[in-house]
Amino acid sequence: MPIFSSTRSRKREAASGDNPYWISFSDIMAGLLVIFILACAILLLQLIELRENTIAAQKDLMKANQVRVALLDEIADRLREQGIEVEVSDNHTVIRIPEDQLFFRTGRYAIQKEHVASVHEIGKVLFESITAPERLKYLDTIFIEGHTDSRRAKKFPMGNWGLSAFRAISIWKYWTEETEYGQSLKELRNKDDKPLFSVSGYAASRRLNEDDATADERRKNRRIDIRFTTRQPSIKDFDQVLELLPEDM
Repeated sequence: MPIFSSTRSRKREAASGDNPYWISFSDIMAGLLVIFILACAILLLQLIELRENTIAAQKDLMKANQVRVALLDEIADRLREQGIEVEVSDNHTVIRIPEDQLFFRTGRYAIQKEHVASVHEIGKVLFESITAPERLKYLDTIFIEGHTDSRRAKKFPMGNWGLSAFRAISIWKYWTEETEYGQSLKELRNKDDKPLFSVSGYAASRRLNEDDATADERRKNRRIDIRFTTRQPSIKDFDQVLELLPEDM
């Protein structure tokens, strides 16, 4: 009896060892397992890298905002020490030059003689502050923004839009053509090697006094704002996050 059982066992082992289909199936399963493990490892590495990039972008964005806040506060403080009062917006993105420091006559874009000194000093402080170490690299664009009151500038080319743009241009031309710091200001570039400064006109679309019925209210609307924008994370970073997320999320 033991001899017969041993013989049957050897026959089953031989049959199993000679079955090529069983060997192939085992190899396929092992290979699939290896591929699955490698795919999981690659995905994990991608997620780790993406997480690190996202954290870095978030820190960079926070730092850029901190730099902008400190920059605008410093500019306002330095000008205040020289008797030039400017206003900083609540979100620390805009420096507004009040009409007692700079205003434009109705339908005009020329800088008044009594305000030339203030405009000169504002540009100088602006230049010195933004070129301080570890600041310029966080800035994307600084806009010189011109504004008008609600009355139509009928005699001016392009109406209020053209008038507001020319007011911004007049400030830029004075800073770059009439000052000792002008050429250096003009040469400033952002991280993408694009000009740091730009000009824009808003016509009467962003009035401080919406109902500017009086001469004083209209006067306040004829103004210059200086808007600071900082570098933002690339949209590619967010696209990479979306690509890795499941479609049903």
